[in-house]
Amino acid sequence: QVQLVESGGGAVQAGGSLRLSCAASGRTFASYIMGWFRQAPGEEREFVAAITRIGGGTYYADSVKGRFTISRDNIQNTVYLQMNSLKHEDTAVYYCAAALMSGVSNDKSRYDYWGRGTQVTVSS
Repeated sequence: QVQLVESGGGAVQAGGSLRLSCAASGRTFASYIMGWFRQAPGEEREFVAAITRIGGGTYYADSVKGRFTISRDNIQNTVYLQMNSLKHEDTAVYYCAAALMSGVSNDKSRYDYWGRGTQVTVSS
């Protein structure tokens, strides 16, 4: 089992940047595919980005491609989401997730563990 704790959220103006972090504890961090999802009020939780176990492969939602970067540090047991050129529509609670599946996926049902989320608010 793994415990996930997100941090780094906050309020920022459109065009600004934030870096989210997700610290993991428990089983070996490098065993997990890691992903970021987000959920805006009244909306379904949606995929943002995912990264393979050793960080060699990344996968992004079209809405964030070119603006967001996912990375991981398997020594620090942390996954990051660098968010640049933020837009008002990026406003949401951002969740970190971990999965034992064999490959990256944008399907939230395939992720086994979730953090509690961190709020990101982008003002226009």
